[in-house]
Amino acid sequence: MRLEEKVCIVTGGAKGIGAEMAQLFAKEGAKVIAADMSDLDYSVENIEGYKLNVADTNQCEELFKYASEKYGRIDVLVNNAGITRDGLTHKITDDMWNMVIDVNLKGVFNLTKHVGPYMMKQGNGSIINISSVVGEYGNIGQANYAATKAGVIGLAKTWAKEFARKGAAVRANAIAPGYIMTDILKTVPQPLLDDFAKLTMLGRLGQPEEIAKAALFLASDDSSYVTGHVLSVNGGMRL
Repeated sequence: MRLEEKVCIVTGGAKGIGAEMAQLFAKEGAKVIAADMSDLDYSVENIEGYKLNVADTNQCEELFKYASEKYGRIDVLVNNAGITRDGLTHKITDDMWNMVIDVNLKGVFNLTKHVGPYMMKQGNGSIINISSVVGEYGNIGQANYAATKAGVIGLAKTWAKEFARKGAAVRANAIAPGYIMTDILKTVPQPLLDDFAKLTMLGRLGQPEEIAKAALFLASDDSSYVTGHVLSVNGGMRL
């Protein structure tokens, strides 16, 4: 019960990695708000669904007010919500660029803008930004996505400094997953998945629960002396 009585917000919590994190956090004793534009298709004790578009600044402020007033504290924030609109740089339209920036980067800022200072006043907390191996190394056809995932690393490092002022034990870290077998990858042809697996030192793709376990470490007191760090969970992948 490493998160016993802790209050956690997980964005993008309806499916995939977000759902795995929400369910593992609840199993470890947390009260979880799984925020997403989609409805939760699972039912787990101590998890409540919350409709949220992270790109909407007003909705993010309302979620913050709801969580802080209902529970009286917020211990963990996982900024996981994200989208892709892939294309070679010269083919990325304004809409493709703006949508990815709004959700993946602005959306991370929108919620943490309220939660971070609240944790600072509270005296403690853990902020986890979900980045990507693409944010660390770049990738052809993903200039918009790579820019946002590199950006959330910069935000985590900044917040590690900013929210720990005046002695507050607020930590901010990022997780950079490699290729993880979520529903999106399940639509990719098997030969291409095999090629992805060959890029890793472990010779396989990752599972959502492996990212959830990394998030559990950073959310819990087990990582009490870890902040401003990027935890790469990619099987040794290099793009």
